[in-house]
Amino acid sequence: MAGNRSFSRRERVAEQIRRELADLIHSELRDPRVGMISLTEVAVSPDYAHAKVFFSSLGGSDHLDSVMAGLEHAAGFLRTELGKRISLHMTPQLHFVFDQSLERGAQLSRLISEAAAISDHGDQPGHPERS
Repeated sequence: MAGNRSFSRRERVAEQIRRELADLIHSELRDPRVGMISLTEVAVSPDYAHAKVFFSSLGGSDHLDSVMAGLEHAAGFLRTELGKRISLHMTPQLHFVFDQSLERGAQLSRLISEAAAISDHGDQPGHPERS
């Protein structure tokens, strides 16, 4: 039972870190390189020493280098401010990771739409049926 409680606590801490960081980035961070990002998930290590912060950017992967540079530059500030907002024995080091799932999802949706359009076009009268 202790394993479930530990997992649950780690998940709650990760979600609290995600919410607090999202607020800090939105309200306190003044780095224009970061722009509009969305924090999609936070994964905290078992010892709470490290947190992988997954993010997506409205600019997509086009401006990824500058966004990453801005986040890495602000990591110390964000960690300090996070330590003031949450009560943990140790505030985790922040490691930012670009989350490609939104881009992949959009690409798959586009491909499905294209395939459906081709399929609908092939079912039109006057077109030979495929076997």
